[in-house]
Amino acid sequence: MFYLVCYDIVSDTRRNKVAKLLESYGLRVQKSVFECVLDEKQYESLSKYLFRLVNKREDQVRFYPMSAHNRCKVAVLGTQPEFVVDDAAFIV
Repeated sequence: MFYLVCYDIVSDTRRNKVAKLLESYGLRVQKSVFECVLDEKQYESLSKYLFRLVNKREDQVRFYPMSAHNRCKVAVLGTQPEFVVDDAAFIV
């Protein structure tokens, strides 16, 4: 499943840890937005790690699942990354 993962993290230390973790699961498309292709196990693992990192009273992480139908309707204004994420991508 393709997810758009966005976060708002108050602490610089926590924000850096969250960003580093998300970089291992997907591609950063904006400072606090990542595109990730995750199977169920990866989603659960990532959620578990994020739950440990964030302060539940101050921070927020959102997962937006996107269908292939809606992904093809995404419009980008301005610069965009020089890569494409799809369900066939392998992120190592």
